Amino acid sequence: APAPPPARHHFSDSVEVETLRGNLLAWYDRCKRDLPWRALAATELDADRRGYAVWVSEVMLQQTQVATVIDYYNRWMQKWPTLQALAQASLEEVNELWAGLGYYSRGKRLQEAARKVVSELAGHMPRTAEDLQKLLPGVGRYTAGAIASISYGQATGVVDGNVIRVLCRLRCIGADSSSPAVIDRLWDMANALVDRSRPGDFNQALMELGATVCVPKAPLCGECPVKQHCQARCRKLFGKSIPVPDVEDCGVGDCPLCPPATEPWDSSLGVTNFPRKAAKKQPRVMRTATCVLERRGSHGAPEYLIVQRPSSGLLAGLWEFPSIPLAQDLQEKKEREVLADHLQAWMGQPVAAKGLQLIGEVTHIFSHIHQTYVVYSLPLDGDMTLAPASSPSRWVTEEEFHASAVSTAMKKVLE
Repeated sequence: APAPPPARHHFSDSVEVETLRGNLLAWYDRCKRDLPWRALAATELDADRRGYAVWVSEVMLQQTQVATVIDYYNRWMQKWPTLQALAQASLEEVNELWAGLGYYSRGKRLQEAARKVVSELAGHMPRTAEDLQKLLPGVGRYTAGAIASISYGQATGVVDGNVIRVLCRLRCIGADSSSPAVIDRLWDMANALVDRSRPGDFNQALMELGATVCVPKAPLCGECPVKQHCQARCRKLFGKSIPVPDVEDCGVGDCPLCPPATEPWDSSLGVTNFPRKAAKKQPRVMRTATCVLERRGSHGAPEYLIVQRPSSGLLAGLWEFPSIPLAQDLQEKKEREVLADHLQAWMGQPVAAKGLQLIGEVTHIFSHIHQTYVVYSLPLDGDMTLAPASSPSRWVTEEEFHASAVSTAMKKVLE
């Protein structure tokens, strides 16, 4: 078989670009998933509601799988169908609905931006990616491009994790895909490729391709509508290409977009050689002592004390059982003493460390933290009035606990 041409890191052939656009859009029209935000954006909403509907979906989909988002999105849009409705909600309500979705600052920033649109922009969404990014807090380059193209028809590209994977494979870009040089090149490529007549559909098609066909492992290359344009697939089929320079090719041996010499093409990986990513930092390891204080409520049902976290930082504003970080390698006796001292802030009286019952440990993985909760229980006799403490606190039944803005980790602790 003839050797394929050397890998090109850009699209310079206008015929190839038009063919790629047409094939991708035709595939999207046939195969796109039925998702609630797409259905909503396709209805006869006014421009601001359409932009808001797309905005909410894009924020929820950051770092979160589609299957998880669907129910949250439906509940959110039912509760706050407009920007104005969201702007009038309390942060507590937002946190309660967001609970379990993770990355809780997303909901807070979304509401802050909605309030800004209502108070400073007369309730009207910005219409371009540039203005969306400039005027709305928490809206970055990707989210701005998605809203502008899908809702308002601006011919601007988008680059998310799925698009990075697709473009890196199409053009054999093997340098670290998180590096500024690669990200800039990918944005240039996305802006050049986007279909001018259907920019929103094209961007969604590119993301859909990465989510359903050009997946990280075991991609379905045979089903790919743009496989004839894929340099990585070409390389897999024909082996390592002969490095014959071409006027349109990268500089052989000295290209910032090619795989580094220390990580050569691995024929066993095929197209999954791309994209290359920098090694992940190891998550921080943390231990936290948590106490479930329990009393009998007025109707005989158990009630639990929950306290509110600070308004900034990890899990900002959410509710949890009284907790305190632990130094590593503490003995259990010392852990009990540290926790007992901490509980006095809410009890208003000394707490005997020996009265704390060790239940077990719960592990929860955040994006950058490997968190272990050492769970203790402390049943209380009779009625009890909480002492004033620096953080808000309240007693809740199990039903009220699950309806509150509590993290998935705290639900594990109660279980």
